[in-house]
Amino acid sequence: MTLKQALLAALAASTLAGAAHADTEFSLSYFMGPKHRFNEAFFAPFAEKLAELSGGTLTVKQYPGGTLNSNPALQYSTVVEGVTDIAFGISSYTYDLFPISSSVSVPGICNSGIDCTEALWRAEDLIDEEFDAKIIAMWSNEPMAIVTRDKPIRTLEDFEGLKIRVSSNIEAEFLSALGAAPVSQSVEEINQNLANGTIDAIAIDPTSVRDFKLYEPGKYITLGMPTAGLPFWMLMNNQSYEALSDEERAWVDAAGGRELSVAGAVKTEGMAASALQLARDEGVEIITLSPEEVARITQAFEAPLNKFKAGTFNGVSGADIYAAMKGE
Repeated sequence: MTLKQALLAALAASTLAGAAHADTEFSLSYFMGPKHRFNEAFFAPFAEKLAELSGGTLTVKQYPGGTLNSNPALQYSTVVEGVTDIAFGISSYTYDLFPISSSVSVPGICNSGIDCTEALWRAEDLIDEEFDAKIIAMWSNEPMAIVTRDKPIRTLEDFEGLKIRVSSNIEAEFLSALGAAPVSQSVEEINQNLANGTIDAIAIDPTSVRDFKLYEPGKYITLGMPTAGLPFWMLMNNQSYEALSDEERAWVDAAGGRELSVAGAVKTEGMAASALQLARDEGVEIITLSPEEVARITQAFEAPLNKFKAGTFNGVSGADIYAAMKGE
C-alpha cells in the first residue's frame, strides 16, 4: 500500500468512526408544561443519563406544552408517525388501543405508585405487543384520592349518587359498583367544575391535588381507597431507534427501562406526601378509610373484578393479565 493509499484508508476509517457516533438530537414531546413533576422525575433524568452514557453525542430536546401535539389522546400517533422521536402518553386515555397496560388500574393488582410501576414491568412482554414503538419508560402514579367539596367520604354509602370525575374506563367501572356516577372531564376543568358544583368529587392521585390546586375548592380528601394507579409511558419511534448503532441503542436502553421508571416512581411518591401536607396546611380535612370500610369496598369490587378476569383484551385474558402484573 502506498503512503497515499494508507492516508486515504485512515481518513475513511476516521470518517466511518465519526459517522457511527455522529451527534443525534432526539425530540421529546409532552402536553404538560416543563414544570410538571414528570419532567423532574422521568424526562430530564432520561436525557441527562443518555447524554452521560453517550459522551454528549445523544441528546434530547424537549417540546413541552403540546408544541407538537396538544391532544393527550393523540400522543401515540405523534411518535408512531415520526412527528416526534419520543412521546409521553397515558394508556387509559386511549383505552381501546392499550387495554393491557391500562389494566394496571384494576384494583387488587398493586397498591402504590412504586408497586404499580413494578407491575407494569412484570407484564412487559404482554405490554410490548400493544405498542408499535420502543418502550423507554413506563410507570404509574399513586392510587386515587377522592377530593370533595360538600360531602366527606367516610363509608361505602357516601359514594351513592356521587358525580365523580374519573381518569379511565376502569376507574369508572369500579366506582360505578359503589353506586357512584362517574364522568369524564379534562383535567384542566376539574378545579372549576368542583368549585361550581358541576361535579361532586374528583378521583385523582394525591400529587395532582397540588398540581391543579384542588385544595382551593376541595374541603375533604379521602385516602385509603383499595384501587391502583394510572399507566404512563415514554415511547421512541421505531425508525429513530433502529437507525442507531448497536452501541447507541445500548445507551438508550440503559438510560431508560425499569431502573428509570422505578426511580421516578420513588421520587413522585415523595411528592405525593408533600402535596397532602400542603392540603392540610390549607385547611383541607384528610380522611383515611377505616379497615372495615376498605373491606366493604373491596367486596363491592368483586363483581367488576370477576368480569375483568373473564374478559379478553388484545387477545389476552384478563385473568392472565392480572396474574402477569401480580407476578403470579
